[in-house]
Amino acid sequence: MQFNWSGAAQSLPFLLEGLKITLLIAVFGLIFGFIVGLIAGLGRTSRNKAVYGLATIYVEMIRGTPILVQALWLYFGLNQMLVQTVGWRIPGDIAGIIVIAINAGAYIAEIVRGSIQSVEKGQEEAGRSLGLTRFQTFVHIIYPQAFKRMIPPLGNQFIISLKDTSLLSVISVGELMRNGQEVVASSFNALEIYTMVAAMYLLLTLTLSFLLKRIERRLDVHHDRSPKSAQVVRPARGA
Repeated sequence: MQFNWSGAAQSLPFLLEGLKITLLIAVFGLIFGFIVGLIAGLGRTSRNKAVYGLATIYVEMIRGTPILVQALWLYFGLNQMLVQTVGWRIPGDIAGIIVIAINAGAYIAEIVRGSIQSVEKGQEEAGRSLGLTRFQTFVHIIYPQAFKRMIPPLGNQFIISLKDTSLLSVISVGELMRNGQEVVASSFNALEIYTMVAAMYLLLTLTLSFLLKRIERRLDVHHDRSPKSAQVVRPARGA
């Protein structure tokens, strides 16, 4: 078997263009996904039944369907309806960002919910006993602790969503995987091209993992989980 690495290297600029689109979709998709997930996660902890119900429906619907189906439904199904009604369609790259945001948001919502509910209930009682309102207690006591606990699972979700952008090739988004497929279709250098594509994804995920580890160390995430940290804001009995 002969390998045509020199020929494959000529397609590197085209693959890098796809890599740029992949990064843009991943970054904007995850930013909006975090916002959606934070709102839905807070909704999942709400005592308001309507808010809780809407957040639950969103989370279960998105988590219960594959991201590939969501992309196809949005780009072909919803776009067909938009063209027939308003004569406008969602561009592929915008559709990709929406799909990543909505999909990641559902999983981030559960991360937010689990992190908030993992904070000991005594923390809220301690905040209220100090004269803080429920909102102030959440902002100054509950959320800072919950946010630290979110970081490891959030990092894992970010890596998953970054790799999920490869599925957007089915809706003709010119990201890394799509460009790789086009090169293979014209050059038939499947082994070489897909190896280069895999190496680029690996480089992205390793870089993201390294940055997340640095953030965890900087925020001392694992120390925050110690039993002593749960007692910091709790007043003494009889106070």
